[in-house]
Amino acid sequence: MLYYSTNKKAKDASLKDAVIKGLASDKGLFMPSAIKQLPKAFYHNISEMSFQEISFIIAEAFFGEDVDAESLKTLVYDTLSFDTPVVKVTDNIYSLELFHGPTAAFKDVGARFMARLLGYFIGNDRHEQVNVLVATSGDTGSAVANGFLGVPGIHVYVLYPKGKVSQIQEMQFTTLGRNITALEIDGTFDDCQALVKSAFMDADLNAAMNLTSANSINVARFLPQSFYYFYAYAQMLKAGKADNLVFSVPSGNFGNITAGLFAKRMGLPVKRFIAANNRNDVFLQYLKTGDYEPRPSVATIANAMDVGAPSNFARVLDLYGSHDAICADISGVSYTDEQIRGTVASVYKATGYLLDPHGACGYQALQDGLQGDETGVFLETAHPAKFLDTVESITGDTVSIPDTLKVFMDGKKQSIELSADFDTFKTYLLER
Repeated sequence: MLYYSTNKKAKDASLKDAVIKGLASDKGLFMPSAIKQLPKAFYHNISEMSFQEISFIIAEAFFGEDVDAESLKTLVYDTLSFDTPVVKVTDNIYSLELFHGPTAAFKDVGARFMARLLGYFIGNDRHEQVNVLVATSGDTGSAVANGFLGVPGIHVYVLYPKGKVSQIQEMQFTTLGRNITALEIDGTFDDCQALVKSAFMDADLNAAMNLTSANSINVARFLPQSFYYFYAYAQMLKAGKADNLVFSVPSGNFGNITAGLFAKRMGLPVKRFIAANNRNDVFLQYLKTGDYEPRPSVATIANAMDVGAPSNFARVLDLYGSHDAICADISGVSYTDEQIRGTVASVYKATGYLLDPHGACGYQALQDGLQGDETGVFLETAHPAKFLDTVESITGDTVSIPDTLKVFMDGKKQSIELSADFDTFKTYLLER
């Protein structure tokens, strides 16, 4: 399958080129030339299928023309070596927990899949090292770093905003060493993302280094996240709760909700989506006014959503074509830190269920906007322990830290501090 640029000024690319390049030459994001409809029989049988079986069928629809079936099945099954249960919280509101992977965050699936797909493509044809640049506001860096750790022929540079990620998140990608380098940028996530995008457009860097990205701008990172939505539907169907299904998605760079929109375009029976934001509400303002006006991000306790210029907005607009069409499928909400704290506290007190700050936005969006005949599923995107100080200060109780996270806390931080100046960043990379 060929992939075109959202800016429509670059040549179409193969899947291999789209994955390796990450960003099109005209600065657009790659989009598949076709979004295949899945047969009705698939939806009839989906509730009897495993997460792996469902995901392999979805992966075949996107990648089956470019990866042989046996290799693709291995890629999918190797990626999904953990469960993703649906947990009931209150009447008609369900949590889809996406933090059962190695780094306790939803991005594990996309990062692990991309690492394996990139390894498949460079395989025996590898003549030089592939350098992965990834900007993170928290969970992307840990998922990508751990997904690519030790993969031959690939070096990962994780750019993160100094002092703006939680300690556990930071330790997950700064303690690894080997083929992982953590770059501590004196700025915001938007500064980190701008450095990555500028690097892809720089002729000197591209002549000297084989660059790609593992942010959700990469098709191999965001498309596998559609697996979650099909799996959630299967569980709701099994429970007799699949009618008028609404997904509420904590949204920062909009890769996750875009994957859900692709799932709906493939025929998944979803009524609508809610994009749940913190104070960084650029998308919500677009829904209200029709004007997309990126602005500098502000720091919140839901730090993984602190994005003022969501890259995947370009994909959403390309997918729908107009403001009216987008508004027909997606609504938006925004919550302050005080409101997020209130939601975490009230849900914990009433039900014993512990939300992380991002999941709290998704949950509250359903409480505020779910209609009487609808069933809501919010995506709980990271384990609350990744935001330990924040969550414990809200509940007053100690949060149990999973063993997978405890391992990182025993490591030694290794990071390189850089300014947000592109020339400084460029010089650093060229000297590697």
